[in-house]
Amino acid sequence: MPGGSFLAGTFIGNISFPACMISHCIDQSLVERAQTVMALLRRAGLSVVTAESCTAGLISTVLSQADGAGHCLHGSFVTYTKPHKVAALGVSRELLAAKGSVHEDVARQMAEGALHRSTADIVLALTGVIGPEEDEDGNPVGRVIFACGRRQDVLNVVEENFDAAHHEILRRAVVLRGLDYIRKVASG
Repeated sequence: MPGGSFLAGTFIGNISFPACMISHCIDQSLVERAQTVMALLRRAGLSVVTAESCTAGLISTVLSQADGAGHCLHGSFVTYTKPHKVAALGVSRELLAAKGSVHEDVARQMAEGALHRSTADIVLALTGVIGPEEDEDGNPVGRVIFACGRRQDVLNVVEENFDAAHHEILRRAVVLRGLDYIRKVASG
């Protein structure tokens, strides 16, 4: 690459990125966990799509770093706001107005919407509050609802309340839990 090497840094256009920045963009322990999930998906001949609110696509980003992602990861719907949950996934406006974004039925509708708009075999949807503050509906930091399942099966919807640690630690814990849900569905 012009003006630099991979070890010294990388240039994209005329922007220089130090090697340390590139190697730490995504936590390698998360990628290792995603590698395990992706290997399981490949062996089972399954694919996955995510619908992410509070993680803003981080689970699919981590999955995309694993070998085999091109075969098994169909993509992600990042639906951070209520209007985008409606527009991108077909979540009911009335439900969002009555119950707010962090509700079991919202997670379920996000998952159903993602499956409807994808050919993936497995879906993981999640909505919640990672922080650093509670959301506009008063949901506390650490409240996250996951909906995960296979196409044609009943979705498993689970509310989890994580300790209100620093939001970066909380985000990592939520990503790990999401990967675990995908692994469980793919395994069984």
